[in-house]
Amino acid sequence: MFEKSNSFAREGLHALLSQNSEAQKYFNSLPDYIRDMIGERADSVQSLDELHRYAENLLAGDK
Repeated sequence: MFEKSNSFAREGLHALLSQNSEAQKYFNSLPDYIRDMIGERADSVQSLDELHRYAENLLAGDK
């Protein structure tokens, strides 16, 4: 998972995961490399729906 020291740039995802247990469970179920990729653009992830869409798009690229 991402470092808390980088939370200013990643506040969207950090806030979502700290406030939404379903989002946290889903995020933790993803492969490490997908979590890393989402973490790189975490400021744009503001909702569980956005998290699902972003992860699904990344996973679809693997097929």
